Amino acid sequence: MRFDLSVYVLIDPDQACGHDPVALARAAAAGGATLIQLRDKRGAIRPAIELARALTAALAPLGVPLLVNDRVDVAMAAGADGVHLGQDDMDPATARRLLGPRAIIGQSVKTAAHAAALPLGAVDYAAVGGVFATLSKHNPEPPLGLAGLAERIAGLRARKAGLPVVAIAGIDAANAGDVIRAGADGVAVISAVAKAADPAVAVAAIRRAIEEARGAR
Repeated sequence: MRFDLSVYVLIDPDQACGHDPVALARAAAAGGATLIQLRDKRGAIRPAIELARALTAALAPLGVPLLVNDRVDVAMAAGADGVHLGQDDMDPATARRLLGPRAIIGQSVKTAAHAAALPLGAVDYAAVGGVFATLSKHNPEPPLGLAGLAERIAGLRARKAGLPVVAIAGIDAANAGDVIRAGADGVAVISAVAKAADPAVAVAAIRRAIEEARGAR
């Protein structure tokens, strides 16, 4: 399945800042989000499946793919477009066998060791971070910064030319352009959208920053 990492919005029910998750996803799509991920760490599988199904139903008519964080079973049950896997989740090769060749599968890359071990034959993209400091998720590693991000992307693409990369952590409209200029294909955001008074406007501002950075290359 074709996908666009440009504005990759994470929807976390625990960090939705009072927004209904489905309404937040719709607003993000209206603002120009190109990919949405459900990150539901609450643990209960039935509510997670119900929410993933609701998000899939809301986003499919808009042409915005939905990925599920961690849970291949939830993605399969909900008919989502794919999964995003952490280093401690199901290995991407197994996920690929279960989900099939059309599924979108990404994996987090937080260290040089992760980058060296990324299973290039099983994943469609890498999520590199954390780029900047963030409060939305604990990261024991120090922030990469822009120079570290560029170096990590270069290392990944030395293994596979053109590998799609999305950058994550502490990204908003003010620094999204810098992240794109460092070599990322897109930015993954959560707080910059969920905490905004108008999430659609926040997404649109991030998208403008990305397009301006691409135009200046």
